[in-house]
Amino acid sequence: MKPSTLVDEFEHYSAWRDAVFVRVEALRDWLSAQELGDADSEMRLNQLLGRLQEDTLNVAFVAEFSRGKSELINAIFFSDYRQRVLPSSAGRTTMCPTELYYTPLQRPSLRLLPIDTKTRDGSVADFKRDPDAWTEFPLNLDSTEDMSATLMRLADTLDVDAATAEAYGLIDPDDAETARGLERDGSIAIPRWRHALINFPHPLLKQGLVILDTPGLNAIGTEPELTLNMLPSAHAVLFLLSADTGVTKSDIEIWRQYIAPVQGASRARLVVLNKIDGLWDDLKSADEIDAVIARQVVSSAALLDLPASQVYPVSAQKALVAKVKNDPALLQKSRLPELENALTQELIPHKQALVSESTQAGVEDVVVKATELLETRLATLQDQVDELEGLRGKNRDVIQHMMVKTNDDQQQFERGLQQFNALRNVFASQVETLRRQLGMEALHREVGKTRQAMENSRFSAGLRDAMGQFFRRLDGNLNAAASSMREIRAMMTAMYQKFSDEHGLAAVNPPDHSLNKYRKEMARLERVFDERFNTFFKMLTLGQHQLTSRFFETLASKVVQVFELANSETESWLKALIAPMETQVREHKIQLKRRLESVSRIHAATETLDERIAELETATGTVSDQLDNLARINTRIADALADESAGSRLAQTA
Repeated sequence: MKPSTLVDEFEHYSAWRDAVFVRVEALRDWLSAQELGDADSEMRLNQLLGRLQEDTLNVAFVAEFSRGKSELINAIFFSDYRQRVLPSSAGRTTMCPTELYYTPLQRPSLRLLPIDTKTRDGSVADFKRDPDAWTEFPLNLDSTEDMSATLMRLADTLDVDAATAEAYGLIDPDDAETARGLERDGSIAIPRWRHALINFPHPLLKQGLVILDTPGLNAIGTEPELTLNMLPSAHAVLFLLSADTGVTKSDIEIWRQYIAPVQGASRARLVVLNKIDGLWDDLKSADEIDAVIARQVVSSAALLDLPASQVYPVSAQKALVAKVKNDPALLQKSRLPELENALTQELIPHKQALVSESTQAGVEDVVVKATELLETRLATLQDQVDELEGLRGKNRDVIQHMMVKTNDDQQQFERGLQQFNALRNVFASQVETLRRQLGMEALHREVGKTRQAMENSRFSAGLRDAMGQFFRRLDGNLNAAASSMREIRAMMTAMYQKFSDEHGLAAVNPPDHSLNKYRKEMARLERVFDERFNTFFKMLTLGQHQLTSRFFETLASKVVQVFELANSETESWLKALIAPMETQVREHKIQLKRRLESVSRIHAATETLDERIAELETATGTVSDQLDNLARINTRIADALADESAGSRLAQTA
């Protein structure tokens, strides 16, 4: 059987994700049609569906220039296209961080962010929200030549003087090699573009693959967004070395500063020793060549402080040729299948497990809540049937007593509702306090205060102190918010218990919610700041000060994202706290009203006892059917999440 490749597995993963989406959507629509959902359940299912629909698989390729990243991307993902999607010929390679993705909301195009935006306020993420900041070139999908020519713009450079290059943060004026280059002609070549976005309708990109091509130490070091956001959010990071150069000083610097510390969502961090075809020698035997490659692998692993098993020797160029020409022998010799298999084993199962776990947890909460509602409704209906069955042969005085008791129960519940409404007012007040502590308005004030402090200080001690206070104040806000959340949950727990004891409502354990992961992310961002600060900002020149400002703006943008997510999840938690109580109160009120109407009609002899019992038994059957249908829908979702076929495919390739 043909081994499963990364491309194959990603296609299977996309099909699995689509199947899960369809079944979660069916649950949402069924709950709506049966009027069993509430605002919280609908919101949670819509969020799940949105995440499934927008789900991406992010793979980052990181290396110094001329290590063959673009050729490796072409070989792994785009060989079926029978051309190089990214430029990778000698002297013509990508010069700026490049993202490949697909969205049908935009035409196929290459969008380029000019390098001079480095002197403007705003991170790359900020500029992504400003279409006018980009230079756009449409991709002519009907002409290979036209498209290749357009993508060659990724290799564009500019000749600028030292002051301009320094202002962009692209050179160190104290570097000896840079100084020698400037002495020759007074200028230096820099990338024309700061960032590139390629919207390309390749089948894998349509399914959610996102590729990040990051060229060179300068590109990483001067774009804080790469180290703060893009690399940590990648599901796999491939770090490329070149067999013909060995592990250079800049290779080690990139690895130790930017790849090895990455935690985030990244699971697979693999080292690729590329260009092994440079070690092929017709005068040596295959065993001798393998021994030379093995020594290179061991040496590279030792310099990066890795096990040799984590370094994969390949020839991306020969692999691409082999795939295009359908040459299995050359493909095996290129060793690319071994790297693809490693990615297949590491990347797809881990990504699928993460999506499956979050989807299952969200669906389970909604299904449990709907099941509890139906079971409560079923029990109430059965109680009414038993109650009416007990009235057979009884005189009107007994029925009158039953009506009085039911009326008393309803009045007692109305008094409970007054308590509930009072509690809801207290809940609203506490929520308002929480929103002030965690809210975006307070965050933006802190960002503005810190930005002003940094602008007023041009020395490292002042900058460090401003950032330290920034993180301490934000952590204080998160800590205060966590305390408010504990108080809110304790209050709701007590109210649920009170209504359960006094009115027989189903016991509910309110969900817990923690801000710990956000505090950990803030701590990570502070560590990143300290590391970058120590690296670049000992004593600041003009260009370095601009780099510091850009770093802070990127950092602030990331902090805003963290707080936005914290606010969103906290709002969802608050709805999940109050929604079950509101649903149960509403359901209990309806059932009490129906019970009173039923006994009143029987007392007034407007209908027979048997007719009312039959009506209740029909309603009981309907609720039982709803429970069965809900269980079947939940089982179908569980079956889709399990995806046993994926497990068997991976077992075959292990």
